[in-house]
Amino acid sequence: MISIDDPGLEIVVTAFDETEAASAALARSARWHPGLPAVLRHHLALPDHSIESARALLDADGWSVRPGGRGEEHAAPGLTALIALRVQQLDALHCSQESSRMAGLAQRHGGESFGWDALQPAADRPS
Repeated sequence: MISIDDPGLEIVVTAFDETEAASAALARSARWHPGLPAVLRHHLALPDHSIESARALLDADGWSVRPGGRGEEHAAPGLTALIALRVQQLDALHCSQESSRMAGLAQRHGGESFGWDALQPAADRPS
């Protein structure tokens, strides 16, 4: 099993275009291996006053919340860039569901959502 802190992780899928279906993002990736676990990362930006509330909601479902991500470059002023991440199997349905959930969470907390990416260990990849 991998962890969100594994040093050998590399990005294998990106989905930063909100008009692109998760199935299309997964299908266009030549590096993603469906049978292997991955770290799914959602890129968000939230106002400081709502970070702990959002963190509590996400922690309950096994998400870890850390500073950083695409929000550092793309967030509106006054928002803090965050990444919500956890280990899971990737498939189009779950990626779509989680993407919708993160967008809703960001909106309810006065923030923004910038999409997701996924990482897998390079060493576990078949050659």
